[in-house]
Amino acid sequence: MTSLHPKKLLLTKWTAVKPVAKNKHFLVSRVMEPEPPEFVIEWVELEAVYSKAVTRIHWRQLQDETLWRRGWQSAGSQQP
Repeated sequence: MTSLHPKKLLLTKWTAVKPVAKNKHFLVSRVMEPEPPEFVIEWVELEAVYSKAVTRIHWRQLQDETLWRRGWQSAGSQQP
């Protein structure tokens, strides 16, 4: 997987490998800015496309291909 930078994650699309609260497709709806701003970004909020439920995760979890795939993918498709 190509490297990710937390400041460029806003509005990116993700597919959960295993559904999260019965949701599979997500959009990064918010990058949580740290207090004070000199600290590193650690958290993002994902909004489920279908239910609009919001989940907060550590942004580095998106790099784990056993948990997340970049883009919205159907159940049968797999990205190399």
